[in-house]
Amino acid sequence: MRNKCQMYRYVEPRSYGKDLTFKFYDDGKLTIIDNKTEEVISPNSLRGASKDFYVRQRISFIKQILLASQLKHA
Repeated sequence: MRNKCQMYRYVEPRSYGKDLTFKFYDDGKLTIIDNKTEEVISPNSLRGASKDFYVRQRISFIKQILLASQLKHA
């Protein structure tokens, strides 16, 4: 079985801001890639607007999983 993921790209509005790709996998795994340096970074290194974006997407992802689970067992 393939593990599906949802990908989001976030570019901070400032000209020198971060350009990040977030990959949320169905098994709960997360990968954050800095598109400028092509390095994988941890959620702990996020600050400001990029951290806010991450938190909002993570909450949305968890809600989707909970809803799917409820519908499956209803």
